[in-house]
Amino acid sequence: MSGTSVMPPPSPPSQAAGQASASLSAYTLPLHTLRILGACAISLVLWFSAGRAVRAALMWLGPEITRGDYQQLRYVLTMLIFTLIVLNELVVMVGMLHSVRGALWEVRARREGGEADESMFGALNRATLVFATIYLAWSFHREDAREFAMFDLTAHADEDLQGTLAGTPAQGAGGLVGLDVRISLGIAVAAYLLKTLFGWWHANGKVRGSGVLTTFFELAFAFYGLNATIAFVGARSDWLSHRAVTTTVAGWIEQAEKAIPWWKGFWESVGEVWPHIVDGLIVPLTWLTVASLVYGAFAEDTRAVVRGTRLDAVADRMEQTHSLTRTTMTRATTGFQERWVPPANAFRLAARGGAALFGMFCLCYVALRVGTDYADRGIRTLIGSEEPFLWVVIAPSLEFVEDLVVAVLTTCLLAATFDIAATRGREAGEAVTA
Repeated sequence: MSGTSVMPPPSPPSQAAGQASASLSAYTLPLHTLRILGACAISLVLWFSAGRAVRAALMWLGPEITRGDYQQLRYVLTMLIFTLIVLNELVVMVGMLHSVRGALWEVRARREGGEADESMFGALNRATLVFATIYLAWSFHREDAREFAMFDLTAHADEDLQGTLAGTPAQGAGGLVGLDVRISLGIAVAAYLLKTLFGWWHANGKVRGSGVLTTFFELAFAFYGLNATIAFVGARSDWLSHRAVTTTVAGWIEQAEKAIPWWKGFWESVGEVWPHIVDGLIVPLTWLTVASLVYGAFAEDTRAVVRGTRLDAVADRMEQTHSLTRTTMTRATTGFQERWVPPANAFRLAARGGAALFGMFCLCYVALRVGTDYADRGIRTLIGSEEPFLWVVIAPSLEFVEDLVVAVLTTCLLAATFDIAATRGREAGEAVTA
């Protein structure tokens, strides 16, 4: 489902360059976004619809597996289903970004410059592991887990109610947290060994598809390990609360609140503002990093950002422009660096287009979501709710359309931002060289 199949043929080099130069203003970002949408709408809709169909099937399968005999085995399979749900999200996002490659000026310029175009499978194999690292570092999987748990509760609401009336405790949504800690640890260790093996094969180009398999085992290691951690901490929460370090840190915080009058108020203010900063600046930049992974980032920029981190050694091995994202991290973790290096990288990429491009990108990203929320309220008010259970039928379709619009426009916005920034950077470099 490549977007190139639904787009007009690339313009000749001089014509493409003229179009790009005439439309490089940051204020044309919304128009460039709509241009990409018009060229690739069909492939984007197909990718999103296919992804939602797979997600719905897995969401239905998970709760069906959870209940019954051999409970621990069922919990193992349930966690496996959840891992596939998250992997499906990563694959669909990479697929949607890749499907609009042919509409980007920068990609056309690279093709005209002799750079080989990358296949969909190549993009998946290369980009999904770093994407998974970002996805886990910013806890985007929490929304997937919340939806999975709610689906489980809803699907078995009658069964749980009957069990409660009969005096049997309801199982609830235990598929993601009910696995025995020893089994979780065993599977997590096995997943870690497998992801290390496939990661080594991927770094050395030995096995086709090893990047996607490394991603799968990275996610499995994270989720089974998280389940073991929750089980361990939950069973020993009282013990942890009396540990010397925990008690000492709590005492320091309490003393600071008493000794510094403004301490508590300051952190309360930060706590109120910080979520808006994350939603309006950090998260958009993080998704822009994902786009740069799919399209290829500028190696010299990324090397400057990652210097001093785990990725520095990888960057030093790269020689040609755009080649940094051709090699993926083989040891993906979700610490401080993986949380903040991607937004820093994306900021440097957006900075190529100037402050106006960065501001327009964040403004459009936030406006799209705010506008969708208001549109949802308006549609619900217009339809009304006089008929009983009307929204049980209408709500799923409405939510699908809203998610489709947001996902498709966000993909085009990310592609357009990358395109303008990368084209400006390339042309500036060519001007300096000349």
